Order: sequence, then structure tokens, then C-alpha cells
Amino acid sequence: MARKRNYNLILGGGITAVVCAVIVLGFFWTPYDPDAQDLLCRTQGPTLAHLLGTDNLGRDIFSRVLVGAGNTLLIAAVTVAIGLVLGVLIGGITGYFGGWPDTLLMRVGDTIASFPSVLLALVLISILGSGKTNVILSLGILFIPSFARIARSEFARCREMDYVKSAQLMGVSHGRILFVHIQPNTMPVLLSAIAIGFNNAVLAEASMSYLGIGVQPPEASLGRMLSESQGYLFTAPWYAISAGLFIVLLILGFGLLGEGLSRRR
Repeated sequence: MARKRNYNLILGGGITAVVCAVIVLGFFWTPYDPDAQDLLCRTQGPTLAHLLGTDNLGRDIFSRVLVGAGNTLLIAAVTVAIGLVLGVLIGGITGYFGGWPDTLLMRVGDTIASFPSVLLALVLISILGSGKTNVILSLGILFIPSFARIARSEFARCREMDYVKSAQLMGVSHGRILFVHIQPNTMPVLLSAIAIGFNNAVLAEASMSYLGIGVQPPEASLGRMLSESQGYLFTAPWYAISAGLFIVLLILGFGLLGEGLSRRR
């Protein structure tokens, strides 16, 4: 019997690949300086000169979308990396050894996870201050418990496997068992968690920038662009559509990718 095609994985991978390719292009080239203002060309519609039109300050929206999406993806990548590395380290150790550290750390993680992540991020940002670095630190800390729970579950399951028991009988060190024998076998589950984590990180960063506590001007941000475009929904709708559509594509791509990876297991 032929294996059923995983359309979520195909579609999500395709959307993510195209969007990421466009974002990578923005790291090296933009048609205009994204911060350059031209007050004589304010709120112009899409043309060959300005593919997505201009904003209320005459800045090229396409250039700002490229740079803003790059900032969003960079923040999401670093955020997920912090959550993944520390989460797998904590969850792997507690899941493998168990005992009271496992119970304590998981209860702390459950307590953090019981609050809305954006709300906790707002609290941390109010303490640390706004800006790209503090957004990354705040979201990275909040992503640790989710990865820790997944890693704990997988490491606890794998420690009962025959290959782990055999390694223990052979005198293999715990560190080698954890990160050479068990960790590679947790990757199918972690890959889907990473994709979903990217989805959540993009949404959280866009929400915080929309509220004005994320990436600060004059640096471009999709969330801030969406906020700034509210006053021009009827006179320059392409402003909001451009930023909003890119956010939707990022979330849709990573969401479908995560769903596809989870179904593949």
C-alpha cells in the first residue's frame, strides 16, 4: 500500500522555503534604503519603481518588509535556539535521572506554562527594557519549559529501551548515553517542536513590536509596520496588507511544517 502523501509537510515546506529565500535576499540586497524618507512620494500605490508602494514617510515598503521579516526571523531563530538548547539540556537530564530535581523543575515549568506567554514576555520586557536583545532574552526564557517537557518525556521513554540498558551494562558514561545514544533518537519529535516554536516566536515578536516594545525604530519590524499602517487602512491599504501578508505566510508556513513533521512520526 502506497504511503499517503503528507500535504501539510509539502505545502508548509514550500511556503517556508520561498519566504525564507526572500528574507535571505533581504540580508544582502534591498531595492532602496529601508530607512530613507521621501516626503514627496508618501503613500504611493504599488508601481514598478515601488513594488509594494510607499508608506506615510515615503519609505519603500518592499525594502522595509524584507528587512523587517529578516529581523523577525532572526529573533525567532535565536529565541528557539535558546529554548531548544537549554530545554533539551534540562529536560534530558531530569528525564533520564528522575528524582526530586525532575519533579521540581517540571513543576516550575508547568507554572510558567500556565500563564500566557505574551503576558509573561511583557512582564520581562517591562523589567529588562524594550529592544531586540531583550525581546530575544525574554522569549528565549519562556520557550525553555516547552522544550524541556518534550525532551523530558522522550528521554524518560528512551532510558527504558534495550540499547540504553545495554550501554549502561557496558559502563558507558551517562553523558555519552544522553547525548550520543538517546538525543539523536529524540530528533523526530524535536523537529516538529522546533517548527511550532518558530511559529509561536514569529507571532510573539510581531505582537510585541505591534505594541511598541519589540524592535525599536528606525529599525524595520513587521509588527510595528502593521501598527503604523492602522491610520492608513483606507488611504493606503497596501501598507497594512504587505506587512500582514508576510506575517501570515511566516506563521502559515511554519505551522503547516510543524503539523506535517508531527504526522510523519
